[in-house]
Amino acid sequence: MQLGFPEMMFIFILALILFGPKKLPEIGRQIGKGLAEFKRASREFQSQIEDEVRKLELEADLKNTIEPPMSLSNTVASQPPALTVGSSAPPAEPAVTSASTAEVAAAASEPDYTVTHSSSFKADSAGNA
Repeated sequence: MQLGFPEMMFIFILALILFGPKKLPEIGRQIGKGLAEFKRASREFQSQIEDEVRKLELEADLKNTIEPPMSLSNTVASQPPALTVGSSAPPAEPAVTSASTAEVAAAASEPDYTVTHSSSFKADSAGNA
């Protein structure tokens, strides 16, 4: 809204005619107070938003420094556990030797053919047929 000097002079003269010389200073003060209150409220709102943004940035920085992202190397063991053959009970003392990588790969590639047969399964299938 671009108001030049002639437009401002016209508004002033019109306000002087409508409100009179006694009311014009009072109206001017009220308009000035209203504009000052509006500016104060807008500055306060802007400062509140800036404070919230600063708090969020500080929280994000604090979270990044306290909890660094976990890498895959920290979560995976450097060597696989040793495979043992024998009883299911844990050994009384830890094994001194461990399986080599070739032995682990060979043991993992061999299928387990141990199958337990149950006579109740045959009886159920014979009875249902």
